[in-house]
Amino acid sequence: MVGKLFIVGVGPGHHDHMTFRAKQAIEESDTIVGYETYVNLVQDLIDGKEIYRYAMTQEVERAHQCIDLAKSGKIVSLVSSGDPGIYGMAGLIYETLAEQGWDPKSGLSVEIIPGVSALNSCASIIGSPLMTDFAVVSMSDLLVPWEIIVKRVEAAAQGDFVIVIYNPSSKKRIHQLQDTRKILLKHRKPSTPVAIIKGAFRETQSVVLTDLDNMENYADKLGMISTVIVGNSSTYNYKDLMINPRGYKSKYNLKEQTNPELKV
Repeated sequence: MVGKLFIVGVGPGHHDHMTFRAKQAIEESDTIVGYETYVNLVQDLIDGKEIYRYAMTQEVERAHQCIDLAKSGKIVSLVSSGDPGIYGMAGLIYETLAEQGWDPKSGLSVEIIPGVSALNSCASIIGSPLMTDFAVVSMSDLLVPWEIIVKRVEAAAQGDFVIVIYNPSSKKRIHQLQDTRKILLKHRKPSTPVAIIKGAFRETQSVVLTDLDNMENYADKLGMISTVIVGNSSTYNYKDLMINPRGYKSKYNLKEQTNPELKV
């Protein structure tokens, strides 16, 4: 009996933002594995299936069980919120398989199902903040030394990238975002727009538009399901939206229609 392992990104949480292929993979699977919160996001799609729920810090155990179950002949979906290839389980699965000498052509069949990540979902809620080059940084120093994260933040700040911040804080991680703000203020104006989106497209969704100078006033909006978007030197707020100009204004008159054939 031949098994298969799907690594499924279910998006921000609402089924409307889950891809058709993600739903199809879950339907094809007889076994579901995942962090308990992520499994709950697809609870109505997995009735009658074998389900394994894990705590947040059990990623290695999850990876090994998924692989073992698939090798035993099961069709397994490892579910993740967002996209599994962006700070998700895809990397750990491939690292584990590589350590085992896995051959992608002749060994266990593995398929990644991409999903809408926090950077996509949060950006869509607040306007168009990612129209020019941007960088994505996680504040979690559980696996990456803080010194390296600081270097990456400094480089992104100097390069005038719009910055998307994942995992901005937790009960034990407070100083990381505070330190990041200090680095950014060395290179950006205090009035630089900042958006804090918590629980995008979930019932608990909340959105705050503020700036670098005042972002610390919204510590209660930060957490593991929050994403922070920091604008660059061109970003501006307009009627509760964050806009990052693509550059059309320098070449076109946006106030008037330039093609007379389109006028009615």
